[in-house]
Amino acid sequence: MTAATGKRPVRRGKIIDRAATAALVGELLKSQVIVERRRTVVATIPITSDEVHRGHLLAVLDVLGPETILTIDTVKAAALGADVDMTEPLLVVDIGAQLTEVALLAGGSLCGARCTKLGVRDPVSSTQIVQEIVESTVQLMGECGPQMVDALDRGVLLTGGGALRPEITYQLSTQLGATVQPAPAPQSAAVRGAALVLQAAHRHPSAF
Repeated sequence: MTAATGKRPVRRGKIIDRAATAALVGELLKSQVIVERRRTVVATIPITSDEVHRGHLLAVLDVLGPETILTIDTVKAAALGADVDMTEPLLVVDIGAQLTEVALLAGGSLCGARCTKLGVRDPVSSTQIVQEIVESTVQLMGECGPQMVDALDRGVLLTGGGALRPEITYQLSTQLGATVQPAPAPQSAAVRGAALVLQAAHRHPSAF
């Protein structure tokens, strides 16, 4: 929240107050012992992000003065941060504060995804969140067929703050009839994935 308005400048994964978000980023930078110009910045974005949201994001990150801004889908960043094999089909369920994303990755690429504007900070039960995830999974099954079957056989990767709730893991496993494995420190998996992308960009800048 911002001190001036008491409102969150980012809601449901999208920037709704560009100035307040930029100010918040600036405040975070002031808390660092060493503040230097960031040549490359990596940001995770929801799968529902459109060009308007991307424009807001780029404008906010401009406060860092980067030469390059890289973006990566949150679900893919979370999988990278969880250090799992991404060559085989993988179903990632990222349950955040106000957004839940269900995505099928194959060969590291996004094959299909669904996003629900519902998260662990909403006044809803775990059962409601799980039901939304199951419905999204069923929809992806209809689109992606055999790859979804392979992904479910392999097991579901659960990330985000919602992965810290044992009842969600249990209910989701029961409903899907599949193993559900929370990532290590699931609430920060996407951040760790973004850090790996940043390291790769520093090592091989020409690839980006």
